[in-house]
Amino acid sequence: MTINEVKQRLDADAVVLSDKPIEGVYAGDFLSRVMSKAPSGCVWLTVMNNVNVAGVAVLAEINAVVLCEGVVPDALLCDKCRAEGISLLTTPLDVFSACVRLGS
Repeated sequence: MTINEVKQRLDADAVVLSDKPIEGVYAGDFLSRVMSKAPSGCVWLTVMNNVNVAGVAVLAEINAVVLCEGVVPDALLCDKCRAEGISLLTTPLDVFSACVRLGS
């Protein structure tokens, strides 16, 4: 899946876009859990919006982060995602609805 397909399926707004392919989906907000369980190359669905999200994405080799429920990213998160080449999107959907749309 491409990041543009993710964007379309979730009616998401792009904050940062990269051309890295998306290989799976992971949903969760416990950062330690994400680091140990998220598959490499995935899109991560969360409501967490601080710079630690980008750090976890780098460590877990996550290619994209989607902030759900209309959460707005802070400036540090945007800057770090841009610097690391991690796509960052926002969607008004809740995490469950986003998972359903990406799974179909």
